[in-house]
Amino acid sequence: MKYVLVTGGVVSGLGKGVTASSIGLLLQACDLRVTSIKIDPYLNTDAGTMSPFEHGEVFVLDDGGEVDLDLGNYERFLDIKLTRDNNITTGKIYQSVIDKERRGDYLGSTVQVVPHITDAIQDWIERVAAIPVDGKEGPPDVCVIELGGTIGDIESMPFIEALGQFSYRVGAGNFCLIHVSLVPVLNVVGEPKTKPTQHSVRGLRSLGLTPDILACRSTMELDMNVKEKLSRFCHVPLENIVSLYDVPDILHIPSLLRDQRAHEAILKALNLLSVVRQPNLKEWIAMAKRSDMLHEPVRVAMVGKYTGLSDSYLSVLKALLHASVACKRKLVINWVSASDLEDATAIESPDVNRAAWNSLKAADAVVVPGGFGDRGVEGKIIAAKYARENNIPYLGICLGMQIAVIEYARSVLGLKNANSTEFDPNTKIPCVIFMPEGSKTHMGGTMRLGSRRTYFHVTNCKSAQLYGNQSFIDERHRHRYEVNPDMVAQLEEAGLSFTGKDESGQRMEIVELQSHPYFVGVQFHPEFKSRPGKPSAVFLGLIAAASGQLDALLKKSVGAKANGYAIGKGVSGLPQHHRYGNMGVNVTVGSFDGMYKKSNGLHV
Repeated sequence: MKYVLVTGGVVSGLGKGVTASSIGLLLQACDLRVTSIKIDPYLNTDAGTMSPFEHGEVFVLDDGGEVDLDLGNYERFLDIKLTRDNNITTGKIYQSVIDKERRGDYLGSTVQVVPHITDAIQDWIERVAAIPVDGKEGPPDVCVIELGGTIGDIESMPFIEALGQFSYRVGAGNFCLIHVSLVPVLNVVGEPKTKPTQHSVRGLRSLGLTPDILACRSTMELDMNVKEKLSRFCHVPLENIVSLYDVPDILHIPSLLRDQRAHEAILKALNLLSVVRQPNLKEWIAMAKRSDMLHEPVRVAMVGKYTGLSDSYLSVLKALLHASVACKRKLVINWVSASDLEDATAIESPDVNRAAWNSLKAADAVVVPGGFGDRGVEGKIIAAKYARENNIPYLGICLGMQIAVIEYARSVLGLKNANSTEFDPNTKIPCVIFMPEGSKTHMGGTMRLGSRRTYFHVTNCKSAQLYGNQSFIDERHRHRYEVNPDMVAQLEEAGLSFTGKDESGQRMEIVELQSHPYFVGVQFHPEFKSRPGKPSAVFLGLIAAASGQLDALLKKSVGAKANGYAIGKGVSGLPQHHRYGNMGVNVTVGSFDGMYKKSNGLHV
């Protein structure tokens, strides 16, 4: 097994995740099998209870693991399926060591950071790196490890020590360290400054790790003088210093690495240079060119409660992007804070309310993503009602589906007090209820999590057609509330169709309004399995409906390709290593700066 470690210096948020994913792609393009591990030094055992405002979205894996959003980056880049153990946290490591100590595994020894914690980290990495994640038999060839945070952080110290020992443990030729560091360009001087990177590398070396490659993040391409200076002071060969400067789209990062022969430096450090082929990025580059040519916009209103931090909905944005590329449309996001649509805001801040409504009305489609808590719920109900009554394509995910059911009960059935027990525990008309097997005392890991099966109960519905008329599908879940099965018959009599249910037939998974151009709600999270070149079926349906292509899409036969993308059974029209799509997106309301982009944009 070969290992590539990616660390970060100077400041956080430099794009280690994008760099690690691009390195994995580059090695995969050399015909190597690649897996990934993300190390998060926080004490939480997983990301399940962390606020999206603080940490971005919680990415859910097939096995139910609630993990860091960077694992979503890895899965999308490399088209692999990771496990919960591919995300290592301080909490997981300490918990495993304490469990061993309680069992008496250490035979009376004093349990210490060195060697017990550091050994546990190394053993975990070795064990997880051998797990196949690409559907093939046998262990992968290379494991890319990303160490979260910044060199010098107190909480990272046990991992730094463990990784220093690990590099010695696996031996020369099996370990490559890539240090991602900031080389700022001061506006006053107008030239790159190397001192922050010098200090960062010095700190790294003082902790027992020496970088093989320097990946320098900067707003401009570094010239030879700057590279020579970095080489001299950081003790890194000149040819191993890579300039990761701002580019129009992060699709260019893998080719940027390739053009600077970063793969050769990595392969040389891993003793693989003579046994693998040159990276084949033809499909990737072709995809980048196609994405650059998209001009006709499709505008989607994202109505949520975490709109202040776009990373809270990263996978939803990616899924929309994949679908937009498949429909040859340029995605434009209108961020709408759900609470801004409510009557209380109209009274307190009429200008804010007016702006939110203008953004909603300007959209070609409406998405209400998942969420927790009652803040902004009434605004989401308003958005669902607006989309339903005005024939605007609508997709509700998890809470967004529950919202659609509540709105329908209130507006069509006339049940004005219909609600979810999540928002009103004493509601007399509970459209949405707490799952019987859920825990009301423990929050972490107690939801309905991971890949679950959904069976179609209506064969001629839009969702079944979009999924290729399969009898069932497997999608990832993350929820603790569900549609009240006692109200299903009443809702269906009024025209709301529950087209997908679980194996028991009591859990509602997909809801549709057949008389609407496209009004779909799903209890699961389809965004977690969407891939560039293999867009999620319900997201593809939404964008197709918003751009006038839905009828043509539904007429396609199972497995037929449209616009170069497979529809139906999800078979990619691209080679296995290169199932990618456009990663750029224009954001008009609540825009944010994306790493590696000069304009507004998103991570892959």
